[in-house]
Amino acid sequence: MAYEALNNAGHLKKRLIVILNDNEMSIAPPVGAMSNYLSRLYAEAPFQDLKAAAKGAVSMLPEPFREGAKRAKEMIKGMAVGGTLFEELGFSYLGPIDGHDLNQLLPVLRTVRARATGPILIHVLTKKGKGYHPAESAEDKGHATAKFDVVTGKQKKAPSNAPSYTKVFGQELTKAAEKDSRVCAVTAAMPDGTGLNLFAERYPSRCFDVGIAEQHGVTFAAGLAAGGMRPFCAIYSTFLQRGYDQVVHDVAIQRLPVRFAIDRAGLVGADGATHAGAFDIAFMANLPGMVVMAAADEAELVHMVATAAAHDEGPIAFRYPRGEGVGVDMPEQGEILTLGKGRMVRKGKGVAILSFGARLKEVLDACDGLAAKGITPTVADARFAKPLDRDMILQLAAEHEVLITVEEGSIGGFGSHVAQLLAEEGVFDSGLKYRSMVLPDTFIDQSSPRDMYASAGLNAEDIEAKVLDVLGVTDIHAGQA
Repeated sequence: MAYEALNNAGHLKKRLIVILNDNEMSIAPPVGAMSNYLSRLYAEAPFQDLKAAAKGAVSMLPEPFREGAKRAKEMIKGMAVGGTLFEELGFSYLGPIDGHDLNQLLPVLRTVRARATGPILIHVLTKKGKGYHPAESAEDKGHATAKFDVVTGKQKKAPSNAPSYTKVFGQELTKAAEKDSRVCAVTAAMPDGTGLNLFAERYPSRCFDVGIAEQHGVTFAAGLAAGGMRPFCAIYSTFLQRGYDQVVHDVAIQRLPVRFAIDRAGLVGADGATHAGAFDIAFMANLPGMVVMAAADEAELVHMVATAAAHDEGPIAFRYPRGEGVGVDMPEQGEILTLGKGRMVRKGKGVAILSFGARLKEVLDACDGLAAKGITPTVADARFAKPLDRDMILQLAAEHEVLITVEEGSIGGFGSHVAQLLAEEGVFDSGLKYRSMVLPDTFIDQSSPRDMYASAGLNAEDIEAKVLDVLGVTDIHAGQA
């Protein structure tokens, strides 16, 4: 969009002031030709300073002096090996200038605001974390911080009781690459955030950081798959939305075996609504030929990485949340799951709860609370939103009075697919009570994950209350409904 906007602005020739804040960092060190180009502009600063001074001065001089200034500008332009990319797009270019030197920066900003008549780009050099030594010395650590000591900058993260899902993914993908030289990985400027830093350390030639360019990342992965590789495209749920057109046209229509590792599924706590993975179940599961899985815990994630690595018949996606796992025993190696087959977790009667994804622990906690009231639900882990485990779902519907689905996703996702199956099979005609617990139709403000899920009504106590409500139990101490 940035390139498209520059192109359009240069064409319109309207008064537009763009400030390029060039700090040579994003979340991770930047990659790509544009980053290298900006570095060259910085390296050529003496020529650029002269050139910018001459060019900027032209419109500010009295009329009799302008012609001489124009000739000087053209001479300097030749010395500096032609105009910049921005000038070729129709922008006047000023810079690079020191963004931390206010005596230099403020006069330029004031002058440009007062005099600019067309599109102009101001190239400002800054340092990420400037003025705070811990941030200056570890630029990437100043992004998405936990509580930290102000003097030392050391972050105070609570001790981990289980590995993070992201780390489990990175480790398992590295193991898969050890066994298969076709396994490779694509990230869009998030090697650390997606766990691919672990993979890149071991297999740097098979890990591709395409920069903040999810659309290209998806198509690049499609090209790798078409060439016989086994690419894992690791992108946060909300960032994958940017590349959805490419998921449809470049991957799904061509049935290319791209493996989508969808991190930050569900609500994410401090990152808030911008990073909340609410919609990927719905927008991935409605694509023909797309396999969609969700890990109930970190052990399930191990199996899903193995399943994706072995799947060559078309695209496949697996989603997992931010943060730590639930502390289950980890398998020594991943098991290749049978596509479209869920698993029974707990056998009960009367009520069946079908969980898709990492709310399974909350479901089980809810069932422990219900057991004290004489209610013992059956619990199943769907594993797959597409293809659905048709036999298991119809069996649950046939053997129980109530069926409730639970997912960390918006309406239109897993529960909607289950409802469609039940409707087509005529199950509702015989009186099954069906409910689908999903994320609400709103963007939830950032808070702790637990508080966000409380707002969404998807914690254990909410699931327990839903069961009691469907059963019509008003006195929670009354026992069996």
